[in-house]
Amino acid sequence: MTNYVDVIKERLDPYRLRHSLCVADCAKKLASNYGCDAEKAYIAGILHDVMKNTPPDEQLEFLRCVGVELTEVEKSNPKLYHAISGAYYVRNVLNIDDGDIFNAVRYHTTGRANMSLLERVIFIADFISDDRDYPDIEVIRKAAWESLEKAMMIGLDFTIKEIVGRRQTLHPDSINLYNELILEEKK
Repeated sequence: MTNYVDVIKERLDPYRLRHSLCVADCAKKLASNYGCDAEKAYIAGILHDVMKNTPPDEQLEFLRCVGVELTEVEKSNPKLYHAISGAYYVRNVLNIDDGDIFNAVRYHTTGRANMSLLERVIFIADFISDDRDYPDIEVIRKAAWESLEKAMMIGLDFTIKEIVGRRQTLHPDSINLYNELILEEKK
């Protein structure tokens, strides 16, 4: 089995390396709590930011080489590139042929409607990993152990307000996830 920690050590700065290790540990714990494959959660957590320190122009070139064309919304926000390029790096370079890991990496930033359990675990682990420290972090951490969906709603509220406050584009996948969670909440 490939040692994915070695892979990210070569690709990430010390801050991002620590973050990825923390996300992997958190993902493994969340996965165990919710009945998800803990090994897959650990791998997806380790690799979720594999392209984060790659310059944006190199990420775009990599995506072009693997035949991926970004939407206008995606092109407008370079912070979204790493999740998309990371998923294709996992599939095309690391040869991990697992659609759930691919999607967990691909949607860890935006989320999307109809996320798998693994996708939800990685989405939340990225928000609440031990290295994270922002206002109300304990609120979302507590919620994560009660309900992934509750934690996702808190995380989306935070993210959407921040993006709107900066007058940036909102990814349609985030809006679709938000709407799905609101509709589920009302049932």
